[in-house]
Amino acid sequence: MVDRKKVQDEFKFRIPFTTGNLDILKKKSLKFSKLFQGIKNKKLKEFLISADVELSTQEYLSIVTRTVGISFIFFFLFGILLSMIVKVSFFIGIFIALLFSCFIFAVQFNYPRIYSFRKSKNLEKNLIPALQDMIVQLESGIPMFQILSNISNSEYGMVSKEFRKVVRQLNTGMPQVLALEGLIKKTGSDYFKRVLWQISNGLRSGSDMIVVIKDGIDSLNKEQAIQIQNYGGKLNPLVMFYMLITVIVPSLGITFLIIISSMLGLSATLIKLVFISVFVFIVIIQILFLGLVKTRRPSLL
Repeated sequence: MVDRKKVQDEFKFRIPFTTGNLDILKKKSLKFSKLFQGIKNKKLKEFLISADVELSTQEYLSIVTRTVGISFIFFFLFGILLSMIVKVSFFIGIFIALLFSCFIFAVQFNYPRIYSFRKSKNLEKNLIPALQDMIVQLESGIPMFQILSNISNSEYGMVSKEFRKVVRQLNTGMPQVLALEGLIKKTGSDYFKRVLWQISNGLRSGSDMIVVIKDGIDSLNKEQAIQIQNYGGKLNPLVMFYMLITVIVPSLGITFLIIISSMLGLSATLIKLVFISVFVFIVIIQILFLGLVKTRRPSLL
């Protein structure tokens, strides 16, 4: 379980390289929306819905276009100034502007997908503990509405945040089944969808909710065991690759470098640069390895 304020700050939808809230960005980008009329991107639309962002595909692309345009102008001027100082070709400024603008475009265009992925991971990580809490409350005789309210006020990360949306709709008079089915359409996590379907079908048919949720927990536990097995299978070749690239190759490479440098009489400055390059390369590989291990971690753990 995590702190609620930390979850809200961490999972607030903030478009990278922009300032201001989404409403301000949408107003400033209205002039670009005409460029994307008729353009449909189903995946981007699904990711925006999953992120619970009140932006259409055209509006989001307009914000991205405006940001990329401003970035291109800024880096173009910076590149020209740099080329004048260093006295290199004028085209270096254009290249720098294009390089950074393409990077910003790629980051912003893929941000809804990345946000949806992170949100789904957090949902699935806290799903089993939240369901176990629901079982305890059901066995104590607490009604489902109060259980949903209790879960929403607990510290189950994105699970609590999503249930808060359901509770707000229930307080307006919406039936429980319809509120849960509305949440199903917006979530990007398959496991969370499955659990919500089981709960909504159980409520619709009047089934014993304790049995329904216990079945959901058993199914998730089986999926968790499969994920752990797959994780172990993927981790072994990654560890071998890590040992090869960061231990064996640098050790042999440095040994050969010392021998060759003594035979060819290479300068001390060149040898130092090579050693520094090897060190930087190893650090980068270690960071990438840690990132790969983290991204491949089972979502239900």
